[in-house]
Amino acid sequence: MANGFIEAALSFPTVLLTPLLILVIGYWIVVIAGGADPEAGHEYGALLGVPVPIFVSLLVALAWFGTLAGSEWHRTVPLWIIPVAALVLAGIITRLVAIPLRRLMPTGPDASRADFVGLTCVIRTGRVTRTFGQAEVHSPDGSSAIVQVRQTGQDSFAAGTVALIYDVDLEGEFFWVVPADIAKKGL
Repeated sequence: MANGFIEAALSFPTVLLTPLLILVIGYWIVVIAGGADPEAGHEYGALLGVPVPIFVSLLVALAWFGTLAGSEWHRTVPLWIIPVAALVLAGIITRLVAIPLRRLMPTGPDASRADFVGLTCVIRTGRVTRTFGQAEVHSPDGSSAIVQVRQTGQDSFAAGTVALIYDVDLEGEFFWVVPADIAKKGL
């Protein structure tokens, strides 16, 4: 069985697309290893609906399988028509698959820690000092995160206290907080 598969993959018309399929497989191995970005060329893929590498990978894989199947079942159709028909059908199918895939692609800027600045959080530790503290913060999209928090003053933060995140320390990977009712403190 393996012998027949290799023979079919290396015979006309499938052999025309076999090198491209090998390149696609190699590309995705590099992506998995972290050596390439699968969203590269996304700005050029706006008409395609998905990043160019994903579109091309689907197109090549579907066309390759189309030529493989067509070369086995061609009967009365000339062999030179099979790669053309496989590419056309693969293009149509890839475009149809790209429509629902587009919904899975992230849009907008990447999330960052700075997105939490200006939000309130609930202290989850018994105290918050200059070197210790944790809080739970809810982002506008509904997700929540446990973050490290610190304070510069002598405010009393107990578990359950609502605080306001006013700055982020990217190097220390923590947020600076003040009591959420800070406006009432001077009264």
